[in-house]
Amino acid sequence: MIIFFVLHYRKMLEMEPYLMNSKKKLPPLSDHLCFSLYATSRAIQRLYHPTLEKNGLTYPQYLILVTLYDLKTVSLKELGEKLDLSSNTLTPLLKRMEQHGLVERLRSKEDERVVRITITDLGKSKREESYNLPDILLNRSSLTPEEMNELIRLIGRLYEDTRK
Repeated sequence: MIIFFVLHYRKMLEMEPYLMNSKKKLPPLSDHLCFSLYATSRAIQRLYHPTLEKNGLTYPQYLILVTLYDLKTVSLKELGEKLDLSSNTLTPLLKRMEQHGLVERLRSKEDERVVRITITDLGKSKREESYNLPDILLNRSSLTPEEMNELIRLIGRLYEDTRK
């Protein structure tokens, strides 16, 4: 799927820019960057699934553990901003993770409205057991490490541009 994305994106660069007007042909699904990113993301999740399943994690739980492993403790609001997820989405995920001993949720003593999320030792262990997921992706892809880093940079830039 990564190869499809890269080849498809190269093809898109060769296309004349499409404008939405009646004289231009509307692009097919395969010519939409949004679809390429969506399909690639799903393919990566399928690639990660065996490792995550072995560690008893879902993909969203993995992303939460990666974030908490790096930041140690964050507010629910900060975690939501980092992952671009609403508190309505995060709260049930975090409750399940807390029940499994992966995270702790604590009310701030300074402001009872603020919930702080901390990774537990078990959560750290699960994160460490999943350390090789980026390598699995790199080994499956035809991209070099430099190309992968550039792709991450470009997608990050596109993400920031589209959030404005």
